[in-house]
Amino acid sequence: MTNYAPDPALLFKAETLAEALPYMQRYAGSTFVVKYGGHAMGDADLAEDFAEDVVLLKAVGINPIVVHGGGPQIGAALKALGIESRFVDGLRVTDAETMKVAEMVLSGSINKEIVSWIAAEGGRAVGISGKDGRLVTATKVQSEQDLGFVGEPDDVDTRILDTISKAGMIPVVAPIGVGADGQTYNINADTMAGALAIATGAERLFLLTDVPGVLDKDKKLLSDLTPRDIAGLKEDGTIHGGMIPKLQTCIDAVEGGVDAAVILDGRVPHAMLIEIFTRQGAGTLVRQG
Repeated sequence: MTNYAPDPALLFKAETLAEALPYMQRYAGSTFVVKYGGHAMGDADLAEDFAEDVVLLKAVGINPIVVHGGGPQIGAALKALGIESRFVDGLRVTDAETMKVAEMVLSGSINKEIVSWIAAEGGRAVGISGKDGRLVTATKVQSEQDLGFVGEPDDVDTRILDTISKAGMIPVVAPIGVGADGQTYNINADTMAGALAIATGAERLFLLTDVPGVLDKDKKLLSDLTPRDIAGLKEDGTIHGGMIPKLQTCIDAVEGGVDAAVILDGRVPHAMLIEIFTRQGAGTLVRQG
C-alpha cells in the first residue's frame, strides 16, 4: 500500500499543492464525524497516521469529532476476567458485570490512548463519553432476546461538543450513553457516530472499518451509492452480514441531513485524506440520489 503523507503538499500523487488547496478549503468550518473502529486500532503505524489526519483536519479549519469502538479490546478484557462474551445479531449481550468492563475499556484505556496519539502529533483532544454533559441520552434496545444494557441514542445534546470544538480541541467520544434514570448503556459505535453526525449537522460521516468499502459480486469497489442502490444490493444478496447495519447507519445519516457518509478501509494509510482531498476518493460514498 502506498504510504500517503498527511502534509498537504504530498497528499496527491499527481496534483500540485495549488490544485489541492481548493479541496481542503472548501470544507473549512464544516464538521466531520469519524468512527474509528476497534479492528482499525490494532496497528501502531496506522494509529499514528490516523492521529496525523485528524490533526490536519483541525488545522485546515474542519471540526473533527472522533467516535471510537473497542469490541476486540472489550472481548480481550472479558476473557482475561473469565467472563463469557455472547452476541445477538452482532450486538454484545451486556449484563451489569459486562457493562462495567465495557465502560472501563471504552471510556478509560482506549479513549485516553487516542487522546494521547493526537497529542503526540501536535493536536489537542479531550476524551469524553456520551454520559459527559448528558451528550447522549439512551434508551434500551428492544429485541426478541434481552440484550441487557445495550442502548441506542434517544437524544443528543451537542453543547459539550460545541464547547470543545470552539476551544480549538478535538472531541474523542466513547460510545457510552446514559438513560433518563441514570442507567449506563453500551451503544454500537457506528450508531453513536451516526447520531452525532445528524445532531451536529455534519458535512461528512466516516466509518473506518477493516474492509475496502462495499464490493459488488465481482469484488470490485462500489464508490458511489444511494439509498435506492443499497436497497437493490440487499435484495439481490450483494451486501449481507455486518455491512448491512453499517449501510443503514449511512442511510440514516444522509436522510437526517448529513451531506454524505463514507465507508473506508481503516487499514489503508491516510484513507480519509485520500477520500476528502483527492478527485478519485476512496471507499464507498453514500448520499441521497
